[in-house]
Amino acid sequence: MHYNQLGPSGLFVSELCFGTMTFGGGENFDIVGKVQQEEAETLLARAFEAGINFLDTADTYSKGNSEIITGQALRNLGVNREEVVIATKVFGVTGSSPNQRGSSRNHIMDGVQNSLERLQMDHIDLYQLHGFDPATSIEESLQALTDLVRQGLVRYIGVSNWAAWQIAQSIGISNQHRLEKFVSTQAYYSLVGRELEREIIPMLHSHNDMGLLVWSPLAGGLLSGKFTRDQQNSEGSRRNDSDFPPVNKERAYDIIDTLAEMASQKKASVAQLALAWLLHQRAVTSVIIGTKKIHQLEDNLGAIDIVFSEEELQTLNQISQIPSEYPGWMTDIWSQARTEQLKNVRHPRS
Repeated sequence: MHYNQLGPSGLFVSELCFGTMTFGGGENFDIVGKVQQEEAETLLARAFEAGINFLDTADTYSKGNSEIITGQALRNLGVNREEVVIATKVFGVTGSSPNQRGSSRNHIMDGVQNSLERLQMDHIDLYQLHGFDPATSIEESLQALTDLVRQGLVRYIGVSNWAAWQIAQSIGISNQHRLEKFVSTQAYYSLVGRELEREIIPMLHSHNDMGLLVWSPLAGGLLSGKFTRDQQNSEGSRRNDSDFPPVNKERAYDIIDTLAEMASQKKASVAQLALAWLLHQRAVTSVIIGTKKIHQLEDNLGAIDIVFSEEELQTLNQISQIPSEYPGWMTDIWSQARTEQLKNVRHPRS
């Protein structure tokens, strides 16, 4: 297991992060997973044994039960708090009141106390805004998060599912008002969903390599190896009930065909190759895996041992490349001469 620096911070996290969205179940979360306490402890014990030191959850997962199970599992397993990095989130609907949602100071302050109680902890390592709130100014949210850091309740702050311009604006506000800066963003990224490369990844590189945490790296199970062009349904997969994240299916099956052929040659699984491709991307800090069964976890763990040749990476990049959109294609045409010029510079800018 490799450990990567979380953005510009001094915190190091494992390249695979264990996501606990599968813990708890109930109502809409049954299709994601219904892992209960004993099963959760079995999965987490194996994850820790493999070197994973990073756990991700959220206050809305299974209406808070994911946090409860996670916190109790750490206690039951006797895990030293200093040996694990705990990330959770605030933003989603947690009650019927109009103030029990969003990124207002009110909801953030209530949310952190509730999450700490469920997790049975005195601090959260990475506290993330789960979405962008159009009803609350970024400054208000950042001021509340800064206060939490100064109170010692939160160590680092991040976002999830924000656009590049929103993140860039937050950095400007943090600089202007001397507020805490987001060290990471959590976003969807996979071989069948590379839209992140249009704006967000270039923005991350331009801001001190802000950390990127990847959710749904197997595209909701589509890249699990259970699906092919001829087998578009799989028993037990949430893709059967929830076609999410949305993908271009025709392009996806072309990619799956290539992965299956490569997996056969490398004596690996399709899922392992899909995860390993992400681990080979410079922008990626950690890939969040969410498993329900121990055999799924074992398979996912095998991704860290996959090594691609340059030719294999080129094959996967070409088959999964997203179509260029304006202004991207115009930038490529207009900047080509300067890009070639940079190749001859001894110390080119990254």
